[in-house]
Amino acid sequence: MDRLLFIGQLNPVGRSYQRFQTLKRMGHEVDGISTISSASRFEDLVPFPAKIMRRAGFPLDLTQSNPKILDYVGKHKPPIVWIEKGTTIHPDTLKRIKILSPHTTLVSVSEDDMYARHNNSDYYRRGLCFYDIVFTTKTYNLSELRQIGAQKTALFLDAFDDTLHRPTMLSATDKKRFQTGVGFIGTFEQERAEMMLYLAKHNIPIVIWGNGWWRLRTKHPNLTIKHQAIYNEDYVKAIGATDINLCFLRKINRDQTTSRTAEIPACGGFMLAERTNRHMELFEDGTEALFFNSKYHLLHLIRVYLKNPERRRAIAQAGRARCIKSGYSHREQLTKMLALIKTLP
Repeated sequence: MDRLLFIGQLNPVGRSYQRFQTLKRMGHEVDGISTISSASRFEDLVPFPAKIMRRAGFPLDLTQSNPKILDYVGKHKPPIVWIEKGTTIHPDTLKRIKILSPHTTLVSVSEDDMYARHNNSDYYRRGLCFYDIVFTTKTYNLSELRQIGAQKTALFLDAFDDTLHRPTMLSATDKKRFQTGVGFIGTFEQERAEMMLYLAKHNIPIVIWGNGWWRLRTKHPNLTIKHQAIYNEDYVKAIGATDINLCFLRKINRDQTTSRTAEIPACGGFMLAERTNRHMELFEDGTEALFFNSKYHLLHLIRVYLKNPERRRAIAQAGRARCIKSGYSHREQLTKMLALIKTLP
């Protein structure tokens, strides 16, 4: 099996961590270097000066990952250095890796729109040319990233964790905490908020989990704002306890899919998502998931399917079956990515 140095946000609630652990379960020898402090939940506790530097395009390497990477590569000469997002990894570090270990394959992986300035950094843009391959979940990034320096780009999918995202039994306590008719899990965005308010005003009660939703806390009695993000088992339970799981996309990222695209069906949840070409390729509308194209359409579908639990159940089961059959798991995606990496010169 391959030896990999895996660099990313190795926080136990994150998707990079899911891929890191999946590679280990697949039998690979994987060592990790985290680009965030183990005490922080992503960037919640990043010092203010560091946030300023990040916005300027020069994020600080708060975990000293650059020297750690070079020390590791110098000692172990790993066949693969796998870097997730990598906005704090300096171009000189990437160049030095190639000098220290000429046969090492440099791999860049991100689920974000890395062509967009708010997601990348000066370091990332100047370092793109050193990667042997750049993986993205965005079809439009395939050509865009080559325009700004990437040698080779390839697509992978927003995937689910096959050890976490699965149907689960709910206790009475779980049902009391999570059970609802319509629910959404995700961060506040203005367009999402407007959609939620529209539904609430048309007599659709909604439970919302995620950060930033305090803005809506007194806007309408049909909106229940939980004021917290949920992860891992709580996330899975919330999906399983919700009759209709809403799936909205981030417009600032030009999303065609999101992590919830695979996670909701994989958990056995009924998904009602925004209609995009990519969503329609991944799931059959009306059979494996449900897609809406306007707030009016969304309201109509919610009203129809809240009254039809048997149809919801059939679609949810078909959605999970599609996830498994079509290989939407991290394990399947990583297998394909590693196979492609092996073909590189």
